[in-house]
Amino acid sequence: MVKTKTKIKTKTKEKIKGQAKRESPAGAKAAVKSRSRAKRAVAKHAAASASLQYIGWSAIPLEDLNPLLQRQFVVGREIMLARVLLKKGCIVPEHSHHNEQVTYILEGALKFWIDGREIVVNAGEVLTIPSNMPHKAEAMEDTVDLDIFNPPRADWINKTDQYLRK
Repeated sequence: MVKTKTKIKTKTKEKIKGQAKRESPAGAKAAVKSRSRAKRAVAKHAAASASLQYIGWSAIPLEDLNPLLQRQFVVGREIMLARVLLKKGCIVPEHSHHNEQVTYILEGALKFWIDGREIVVNAGEVLTIPSNMPHKAEAMEDTVDLDIFNPPRADWINKTDQYLRK
């Protein structure tokens, strides 16, 4: 049985409302509004970049998030590709997001703490992280990784990802 986008969106809204209602009635409205703002931001950014793109990483400015972490990203309509540069010892604090994530290490190695396990992902290896799964990472050496997100990360687009900017 194939679900339509409308059914999926409705179920997602119901899930958010249900989670927020358990917290508080005001929380339900805040969660839905926050989610709606994020969706609008992604849609606005994706609409601007939904056309064919042919880009070299050298054409995309590096964004300095902290002294040990830089990134670049390209956004399509429903997917985002990020190139993340981490210096040895860089910690990505524990966080989770509704986006599904695929991480491919080009150079170096990242140690992840995820699902009660420690996993070291080395150059040439891939890690898939399901939606809403808390995870943390540390660069074991200078590392270059490619992260793919579906849908695109609204917090990265809006620069509201404070957990990375410390």
